[in-house]
Amino acid sequence: MNFNFSDDQNAIRELSYQIFTDRASDEFMLEFSRGNQTYDESLWQTLAEQGLLGVAIPEAAGGTGLGLTELCLLLEEQGRRVAPVPVHSSLVLGGLPIAEFGSESQQQRYLTALVAGKAKFTAAIAELGMNAALIAGVVATPQDSGWILNGTKAVVPDGAVADFILVPAEESTGQVSVFIVDAKAPGVNLQPVEMGLSGALAAQLTLTDVIVDNNTLLGASGQGAEILEWLEQRANIGHCALQVGVTEEAMKRTAAFLGEREQFGVPLGTFQALAMRMADSYIDVEGIRSTYWLALWRLSEGLDARAEVRAAKWWACDAAHRVVCSSQHLHGGIGSDVEYPVHRFYLMAKKISYSLGNASQQLERLGRLLAEDDTLGFRALEV
Repeated sequence: MNFNFSDDQNAIRELSYQIFTDRASDEFMLEFSRGNQTYDESLWQTLAEQGLLGVAIPEAAGGTGLGLTELCLLLEEQGRRVAPVPVHSSLVLGGLPIAEFGSESQQQRYLTALVAGKAKFTAAIAELGMNAALIAGVVATPQDSGWILNGTKAVVPDGAVADFILVPAEESTGQVSVFIVDAKAPGVNLQPVEMGLSGALAAQLTLTDVIVDNNTLLGASGQGAEILEWLEQRANIGHCALQVGVTEEAMKRTAAFLGEREQFGVPLGTFQALAMRMADSYIDVEGIRSTYWLALWRLSEGLDARAEVRAAKWWACDAAHRVVCSSQHLHGGIGSDVEYPVHRFYLMAKKISYSLGNASQQLERLGRLLAEDDTLGFRALEV
């Protein structure tokens, strides 16, 4: 079996690395963090011009027709630079479900704009990580030409810059449907929420008598639960991809620092206690990578990956905490400086760890899966 990436995948990784490294340098990120922008428009447009925003979008909608693996390689490289662009929210939370469940007209309308960098997307699904009801907060009332939406959604990722938001809502029948809501439509209010990462990226969404037509319904009426389960798995894997980039880069920077900084006339990296902590960080990063790759492969092959996704996200939450905390600690006093580069990696890692369920919640749900289906446990043993 060939475990190597294809030529196309390697090309995407290399191009992504070059773009993010050239633009999101430490000097640029410091200047950016001192400003009032929420994301880097220039970098976003560069990604569009190089075709990277369409990496998982069907060719009919202007994309390259590749898949989740290629998208995750892009996210890994973004994580290495903590680059301020809404790639995960737009491409994973918005682009993937529209490409999978959207009609041809919806794909042409929304995905073409996404590929060109003219529209940004997100999904109001934060409650999925809080063991809350799928439709917490929004009610959809049918009318002759469509629906009327009322309610609220908290912590919508990149909601402050999104043009369109996927919103799950409860129908009068108790079923869940998902709607593509225009952020500029009458009755839509987005209140920015400070997330501690170079600006107000998230938003509180309030819908007051928002009228949407049937063309904004994603999939079929009542199909929302299926769409959200499908989306949650891919959203979590996207977080794992980001976390691989974040933690690996934090680890590498820390190792370089320990090799240069001296104490008692010798590099800090020669101290056994510090070397062992770096070895533990390496093991944690590889744990995140290996579990995430397994889950990614199963999803890409259309296989049941529920348990693998939960295990991968648990590693991405639990192990990442140890890696970034060690990174800050081993940098000494300078690691506490909020403007020093390593601090950005700590913030991003913690943000990912608390998105769509923290380590404890992922472990709890994994336990439920294993209790409900004992074949999942045997599958884990086989792996």
